[in-house]
Amino acid sequence: MADARMPWWAWVWPASGWLVLLIAAVAGKSAPVVALGGVTLLVTVFTAVYHAEVIAHRVGEPFGTLVLALAVTVIEAALIVSVMLADPAGNAALARDTVFSAVMIVCNGIVGACLLLGGARYHEQHFHLQGATAALAVLTVITGLTMVLPNVTNTPGPQFSTPQLIFAAVISLALYCSYIFVQAVRHRDYFLPVSTKDEDAHSAPPSAKATFLSVFLLLVSLVAIVGLAKMLTPAIEAGIEHLGVPRAVVGIVIAALVLLPEGLAAVRAAHADRLQTSLNLALGSVLATIGLTIPAVAAVSIAIDQPIQLGLDPKGVTLLALTLLLSVITLGTSRTTVLQGIVHLVLFADFLFFAIVP
Repeated sequence: MADARMPWWAWVWPASGWLVLLIAAVAGKSAPVVALGGVTLLVTVFTAVYHAEVIAHRVGEPFGTLVLALAVTVIEAALIVSVMLADPAGNAALARDTVFSAVMIVCNGIVGACLLLGGARYHEQHFHLQGATAALAVLTVITGLTMVLPNVTNTPGPQFSTPQLIFAAVISLALYCSYIFVQAVRHRDYFLPVSTKDEDAHSAPPSAKATFLSVFLLLVSLVAIVGLAKMLTPAIEAGIEHLGVPRAVVGIVIAALVLLPEGLAAVRAAHADRLQTSLNLALGSVLATIGLTIPAVAAVSIAIDQPIQLGLDPKGVTLLALTLLLSVITLGTSRTTVLQGIVHLVLFADFLFFAIVP
């Protein structure tokens, strides 16, 4: 990889994304422009994954998986905040719907796909149990604090009072920072790859020049992705309203669009028998989503004096509890098979079905 020239599409697609955004700003969001934006969004996602993998190969694990997780989550938080500011009252539950969707997509959809694909190809895959249990412990507490506890406080409705919201935001950020410290410093060995069968593990890392170029193009790609996703959001909302499905589906679509780069990178790692890298990406991304998005949304909510709804309904609490319990069981050993992947994907299908048919 070190001596390979960067493919032409690695810079053409991000540039195309910005070009489509410029066209939309000048000519308006007509149907052809929106359709072009959807296609450009998908190819730009693949480009972001490519640049993230170049950076990851240069800096090594677990820092490589942090690059994409942090970058995408910052962009996701910015997207949610921008949509909220456009209609604070109408999007009071958008942060909750998007964060909850991210948990379901990552813990059941992405993890399930990784376990199924890896198990089908290698029969069994191995990972460090300590790293997975550390992530699940933080995930259990942070989801319970932000999406279950608001339902049982004395504040009316599924929301926190201002002091409670500040406390939840600070604790969420503190928990995520603690996880990053453990992952990157104190217990880094818990998150290092178990298997090194992929060819990149034995190839020379990319040069500093190539790495810096990929960092720049990754940022360009991610900003283009969030711009295109924001451009497509009104069309998505209109389509959802036309189909008569619940508004919470908007959160699912936003989370899916933003998580595409991480999901593709995680699946590719599982296909290369690097399940530890897949879990680092998946679990790290969902923790970053909550740990960074909730504080950002809380700050905006307080600044504009507009309450936000964070508490899940009973159906959501049930699905969250099943997901956490299933994750503890399936990742409770240091190896996985196709069965764990199938079970996670079935629960993900349940989430999607009952979101559309509540």
